Amino acid sequence: MKIIRKTMACLCAAALLIPYTVQTAVPVHADGEIAHDPSRNVNAEGVGNPFNFGERNTPADASIEEIRAINHKVSVQEVKYALYKEIDEHWDLLTVRLGQTDREKVYALFLGVGTRESTLGGNGDGFDIETAQSQGFGVSSAHAYGTLQTAVTAFYDPGTEFMQEADVPEMEWYPLTKENFYDGIISDHMGIRKILHFVRSAIVDYNLTGWQVVRAALKGHNTGWADYTGDDNGYYRGYPDECATLARWYYEEGHLYDNVFTWTDSDAAAPYRSIDVWTDWWYDKEPSLDPIPEHSETTAPVQTTAPETTASQSETTAETSQNSSALTLGDVNCDNQITVADAILLARIVAEDQSARITEQGLRNADMNQNGTPDSDDTVLVLKKLAGIAE
Repeated sequence: MKIIRKTMACLCAAALLIPYTVQTAVPVHADGEIAHDPSRNVNAEGVGNPFNFGERNTPADASIEEIRAINHKVSVQEVKYALYKEIDEHWDLLTVRLGQTDREKVYALFLGVGTRESTLGGNGDGFDIETAQSQGFGVSSAHAYGTLQTAVTAFYDPGTEFMQEADVPEMEWYPLTKENFYDGIISDHMGIRKILHFVRSAIVDYNLTGWQVVRAALKGHNTGWADYTGDDNGYYRGYPDECATLARWYYEEGHLYDNVFTWTDSDAAAPYRSIDVWTDWWYDKEPSLDPIPEHSETTAPVQTTAPETTASQSETTAETSQNSSALTLGDVNCDNQITVADAILLARIVAEDQSARITEQGLRNADMNQNGTPDSDDTVLVLKKLAGIAE
């Protein structure tokens, strides 16, 4: 028992010391070559995360300079697949909220937004694009970062007078820290979450329907307001409609998966630059705030090897696994396997580590002795299970 408790203490320390596994050296793919398995049914399965992105792209304990240097090296193709990884993890939510059943059109829409905001890192910036930071971190509501130029206002508790965007409970709401704000994957996650916040606003606050919901949500992402101001308002042409036009270019021209990019007001997209882009191309079914069905996502949960990533992954797993009430004792992070990562996560939860994330299913799985409360005794029991020591 002494040995096990010492091991548990080491694991707790490891939770703070083990660095994240970050993929900085990636295969080079020629323009036109897809990175995912071409035999996949993308609409049903997603692309499968071929670059093995985790729940964050950088170590949480790295300096901001190191985080930005990692993000700066990301290729346009990786920028695209990073967005798709987040879309696939939340596909059941996105298809309902956006009213779109064609997954590749949703991929394209976010490429359109990313192009309008950042040219998908096509200037050699990767994820590493920051705007309106001159007043200081978190001061300006326009202070934004990453592919979707996600503003500080998207994050939880920005410590300002900004209104909290608390109405997307289906997606993890990361707190505003520099380490979270400057991470490329988290920035994508929070940008998608922000757009879904404005989908809700368009429906609830302004009674919009159909494709106008998505159009207004993009307007909200850029301005902070999802209200409808009339089709003769040139603003729509400059932002939401341009995003959709660029999206259609990626979709129709076959540039969803390569290193090719376009830019705002480019001549290449001119054939698609029409107000009818929404009705001619996008519109599929009615966007809805209906509850998300409790069934398995079509893509497997992202496999991770680091404690912080695993903690964040537990939120994602709640959406990408079966959400059943069946217990798998010891599977604290709900990744369908029992590893040291489960013991680490449980030790952090018991230690009241506020940065640790665990789902309700994970809490039930963590209660090894079934006394109703996960505690240090349960951590010991997880370790004993891993060691093959019978109770």
